[in-house]
Amino acid sequence: MASVRCEHVAKQYPNGHYGVRDIQLDVADGELLVLVGPSGCGKSTLLRMLAGLETVTQGRILIDDRVVNDLSPQERNVAMVFQDYALYPFMTVRRNLAFPLQMRRLSRDEIGKRIDWAARVLDLGGVLERLPRELSGGQRQRVAMGRALVREPSVSLLDEPLSNLDAKLRVEVRAEIALLQEQTHRTMLYVTHDQTEAMTLGHRIAVLDHGRLQQVAAPRELYDRPANLFVAGFMGNPPMNVFPAALTIDAGTPQLRIADQTVRLASPPDAAQLAALASRVAHAGARPEAFSLVTDDHRADGLSGSVEHVEFLGHETLLHVVVGELRIVVRLPGMQSVRNGDAVRLTIDATQLHLFDQSGAAIA
Repeated sequence: MASVRCEHVAKQYPNGHYGVRDIQLDVADGELLVLVGPSGCGKSTLLRMLAGLETVTQGRILIDDRVVNDLSPQERNVAMVFQDYALYPFMTVRRNLAFPLQMRRLSRDEIGKRIDWAARVLDLGGVLERLPRELSGGQRQRVAMGRALVREPSVSLLDEPLSNLDAKLRVEVRAEIALLQEQTHRTMLYVTHDQTEAMTLGHRIAVLDHGRLQQVAAPRELYDRPANLFVAGFMGNPPMNVFPAALTIDAGTPQLRIADQTVRLASPPDAAQLAALASRVAHAGARPEAFSLVTDDHRADGLSGSVEHVEFLGHETLLHVVVGELRIVVRLPGMQSVRNGDAVRLTIDATQLHLFDQSGAAIA
């Protein structure tokens, strides 16, 4: 196990393009950190630099306080798991697990012990003599994990390891990876573009966009307190509703101007502070669960809109509501009786409202 530190790390290609820029990141010993972001944001580039497969243009990478910029992948003692498994097709599972240990010239007894341990932890005991083509996708991924773990690396690097699995297997293997990390306390960096994987797996999550680190935080903090508009709109399923808005105060009550409509918000405890910040507000955001339907016909407040589409999911219902030129997703509990084309009015829980300034940064 080891800690990992990136100090102002950047990767610039010959054409001048930056894959990542000025990354400052600390990963604790035994932590599972998830790198998440859209395609092309630099997360795999950063992982490959940690592995020694890409050179570092600027900055330093330290593993256990040792600078590794100029060390080979073998000297760094890291293990990488790829999305395509990268198993040797004509070797049995046992031989796939043994191969990296044989290359390190470990004794036969030590190799046997490590294979037995991996087979027990990853439930591979019944398939050790099979070839990769005889395994399911989930089993192949566990073999790839096992081959990385038997080396006893300082750091395990996982590059979208579940992307080739179907939805059911992704859930199963994701749970297995979380349990494995909990049992072994290995330091892991896990790359994914799937924010659901990030939220369910990571002790902390690092969000990247256009090669820059946007926020590093625990899943709950990332969800409840996004640092900027990008994080707010990227994390969450469905993501946060974000829209241009203006905040005013009328007789001590905050009002939000959205799509040429005004919503009166119940005064939160910090209404005075909210009034002082009103001039800075350029955008507002609210999670789908922050909205509720106005059921009292005598109430005149709320956003008026039309239901464009309804998703019945059993435990909840998602409404896609058109408000002026905006489209807002609303999460309601259970199976609702709302139908496509229905006229609705929505209120927003002021305590769950997120405000952003002109630059896109969150207003505390």
